Amino acid sequence: MPNLKLITAFFRLVRWPNLVFIVLTQMLFEYCIYKRIYIGEASQPNDTRQFIFLVIASVMIAAAGYIINDYFDLNIDQVNKPDKVVVNVIINRRWVIFWHMFLSLLGLFFSFAALPLNNYWHLVLANLASIILLWFYSTNFKKQLLIGNIIISLLTAWVIMVLFLSKQPLQLDHILAVKTNEVRFFRLTIVYAAFAFIISLIREVIKDMEDVEGDRRYGCRTMPIVWGINASKVYAAVWLIVLIASLLVLQFYVLPFGWWLSVLYCIVLIIAPLVWILLKLFKASSAKDFHTLSTIVKLVMMTGILSMVFFGFYL
Repeated sequence: MPNLKLITAFFRLVRWPNLVFIVLTQMLFEYCIYKRIYIGEASQPNDTRQFIFLVIASVMIAAAGYIINDYFDLNIDQVNKPDKVVVNVIINRRWVIFWHMFLSLLGLFFSFAALPLNNYWHLVLANLASIILLWFYSTNFKKQLLIGNIIISLLTAWVIMVLFLSKQPLQLDHILAVKTNEVRFFRLTIVYAAFAFIISLIREVIKDMEDVEGDRRYGCRTMPIVWGINASKVYAAVWLIVLIASLLVLQFYVLPFGWWLSVLYCIVLIIAPLVWILLKLFKASSAKDFHTLSTIVKLVMMTGILSMVFFGFYL
């Protein structure tokens, strides 16, 4: 039984549902977008191995990031969510650091294994930079105004961008030989990476409003503490309006192609919930209210990523 308790605590520590979401995102992007755009074209012999190793690298790096975040957030979490604390309650702090280092090294190893350095050295360096950024996010940037939120949002978008860039070697002849498929692939990558960035930015600010009590006690300078709750609501609302407007424009763009099912899906399961979040945002006042909004934003992130399935049918 104690072993089961430790295993359960470990999976909570690495946020296993988020890791499953990363795998799902990258699988949908690979098979519903990339494979559909380049259908009929000869694939490289190492494509599947490269993809699997990149997914493993992404999962390992993310898991290590969640671990180190909980390690340095122990005092704050004891205030904001005392019933969910794992570090030093179930898993010793030394083991927490060990797992962070081990998973980080595994993530770096699989980055090297997936990407030959002669063409993809920049991506290996980018994954190394992700590991370093997650460390400094947990120790410093998270407590500062906006910087931490932007870093997490960029790393969320990187889950998609790393797959796109792994298909595009950093070679001049490849960059100059732009074809129709490359343009389509680039456009869809930007759409989903931008969606991931903006919705993550919104969620990070809402989470800061939820955690304001513990953050203030331990000297954090997050947006709700520096600017106040109302200004933070306005900031989140502006990004919500930008996201809603962008998604509506996209629906008008795809309608002439007869993508009625995808338009209906987007309106009902992405745009409508975002409008609901926008309306409820200004009424929210308690940590419970902000937690509910954060959860709904996360669900919208899921439905947004799942919309890649439609490209498997329509492309």
